[in-house]
Amino acid sequence: MGAPRRNRKKFERPAAIWNKQRIESEHKLADTYGLKNLRELWKATSEIRRIRRNVREVLSGRERESVGKEMIARLARYNIVKEDAILDDLLVIKPENILERRLETIVHKSGLARSKRQARQLITHGFISVNGRRTRSPGYLVSKEDEGRISYYKTVQISAPPQPEAAAPAGAGEAAAAEAAEAKVGG
Repeated sequence: MGAPRRNRKKFERPAAIWNKQRIESEHKLADTYGLKNLRELWKATSEIRRIRRNVREVLSGRERESVGKEMIARLARYNIVKEDAILDDLLVIKPENILERRLETIVHKSGLARSKRQARQLITHGFISVNGRRTRSPGYLVSKEDEGRISYYKTVQISAPPQPEAAAPAGAGEAAAAEAAEAKVGG
């Protein structure tokens, strides 16, 4: 049978955990992209750190040049950098570049959902498909070629929020209650 797969953390916590500036900037990003919690932002930040670490190793000569080309090709496939990017371009990537490629963000920006929260809800409830396959992960990174293939998996009615009803005249509610009571007693 084999050992079960060991799930590992995909993020590193910030070094200065109680830094007020960092907390405020992270909360602003979380609100902008509709993130559920800061762990989702930390995953993007950890991915940026990993990319930068690998680029520095390639530039120093400890890794082969082909590793750098593979990284550029992978990031270009997700439309994070351009096809003709060089390794120095990978050092200036920000977490926002990765957060822009999340399914949650693209669903909202494409108009399939009215808000970021609704986009997240539609994804987790299984209403969104990428390339014809149901995807339930809001953090799914959408490739450049799949961006145009995002659609509804099931039909969903997204309508305008309900409007508040017009205020009824003062005695109308009492009259309706009295009629309902008479119908109940008489019937």
